[in-house]
Amino acid sequence: MDPLIKALQQNPELAIFLTLAIGFSLGRVKIGSFSLGTVVGTLFAGVLVGQLDIKVPSLVKTVFFDLFLFTTGYKVGPQFFRGLKRDALSQMALTLVLCTTCLATAFFAAKLLGYDIGTTAGLLAGAFTESTVIGTAGDAINRLAISAEEKSRLLNNIPVAYAVTYLVGTTAVVWFLPKIGPKLMGVNLKDEAKKMQAQVSGGVEAQPGIISAARSFDVRAYRVTNEKLLNKTIAELEAMPQEVRVFIQRIRRDGSIIEPEPQTVIRRGDVIAVMARPEVLVERSSVVGPEIDDKDLLDFPVEVLDVVATNKALVGKTLETLAKSEPWRTHFRGVFLRKLTRAGEEMPITLTTQVERGDVLSLVGAKGDVDRAVAVLGYADWPTSATDMVFVGTGIFVGGLVGLLTVTVAGLPITLTASGGALIMGLVFGWLRSMFPAFGRIPEAAMWVFDMVGLSVFIGVVGLSAGPSFIAGLQDSGISLVFVGFVAALLPHAVAILFGRYVLKMNPVILLGACSGAGTMTAALRAIQDEAQSKLPALGYTVPYAVGNIILTAWGPVIVALMSVGK
Repeated sequence: MDPLIKALQQNPELAIFLTLAIGFSLGRVKIGSFSLGTVVGTLFAGVLVGQLDIKVPSLVKTVFFDLFLFTTGYKVGPQFFRGLKRDALSQMALTLVLCTTCLATAFFAAKLLGYDIGTTAGLLAGAFTESTVIGTAGDAINRLAISAEEKSRLLNNIPVAYAVTYLVGTTAVVWFLPKIGPKLMGVNLKDEAKKMQAQVSGGVEAQPGIISAARSFDVRAYRVTNEKLLNKTIAELEAMPQEVRVFIQRIRRDGSIIEPEPQTVIRRGDVIAVMARPEVLVERSSVVGPEIDDKDLLDFPVEVLDVVATNKALVGKTLETLAKSEPWRTHFRGVFLRKLTRAGEEMPITLTTQVERGDVLSLVGAKGDVDRAVAVLGYADWPTSATDMVFVGTGIFVGGLVGLLTVTVAGLPITLTASGGALIMGLVFGWLRSMFPAFGRIPEAAMWVFDMVGLSVFIGVVGLSAGPSFIAGLQDSGISLVFVGFVAALLPHAVAILFGRYVLKMNPVILLGACSGAGTMTAALRAIQDEAQSKLPALGYTVPYAVGNIILTAWGPVIVALMSVGK
């Protein structure tokens, strides 16, 4: 093994890739429904490989961390600025309460138990599953006027506390929010989700308009034999069904195929190509007449395309309005919504779901109809592998300069650090991308690399650096951290639930989704959705997630400053 160890010590880049390989493998291992996840798996892998005394330049983790933070801000930028609007103030207030309670809980627990700055920062990062705190707190520790040995000791204590409290905090919150949260509010989560579903869907199982077409659509050919349909225009026929959307795409008349206009009149013997949901076609096909096998009639181009919503006139409009009201009904004729994604999270599609700037709408329909809808919605997000690196590089550079500024609050010098500045500028640039989507594109695959690999390399290098002292640190404070991590993770969520329910009067379904977002706990959102048997909690997730990411990341240098007072 000596040659291998020597190779890793002399070529630390190999140790990083080995750490990633082991870490991603550990992250995939599941025990029941629980898994470590990639971040914690990579940390443990780094600690394991770090026992070989691997020296990695700190610049490596800084570069990848800045990429990760910029991408995080880029993804949530539109939703962060939406959180400043009046209709999201309750979610903003809930997020501020939860995040402030997080900071206070970690601080007072550390003072009570005599934790040092590094352990406290790790507690804050782990109990609230905000890995970015490791970086921003670490940068702040490096700025302290203490010896290099003391800095190294404090920095090595961060991943120790993080590893212990992350496991405890994640497990506790994923259990607490869906199981105990509803009991604190005195509600049944499934019943509340059903009530809300009835409200937002109008109480009908077949959701009308653009909603019902979100799952899929089909096109079939029918010969018109129903006397009630003859001599009516296409527009009149398409307007007849009230609760579903049905479109006539083509007509075969006297052996020829016609591309109809809304004013085209249906005649006896016409064969029409009808587009609708499959279940609608099955249930109502007899209304038109016998189904015909006419492949040529049905052979027309269909387009599937993601579109970024940028039209200000759309903001705040519900999907029901877009499906039923003019001029939107005409604009979106023949177009079906397959999926709506906001801040990387798929939104439930309901009658009252509102379109927000920066939303990505996945459309499907005849090519001409989709192209018409794109002209109204915003910007077609065509598949591409190219990343606008001018945009990324400029954003991180400008953000880094902004982050280096220091502000004194109550006698405490506070700075975001260059990494924190990258996060802030990611917010701004992500918002700019939603406003002017012709530039600044980061493809999904590249975003995954910047996000997941960026964070994993950073965490892996942290583990490699802390490896030699990790076991000793775990023995010193591990037992107390298990208990403290449990309390620190749950107390802020309990406070937020009570505040949101009894002060802000929030809907329980939205409230629990907002708590998972404010705590940046996507796993908890999934658990809440499973318990509620509904996707509706995601409606409360995106704004708190965007704001919570920023606030919790900013707490890194704040907790260091607070713990440094009197030192």
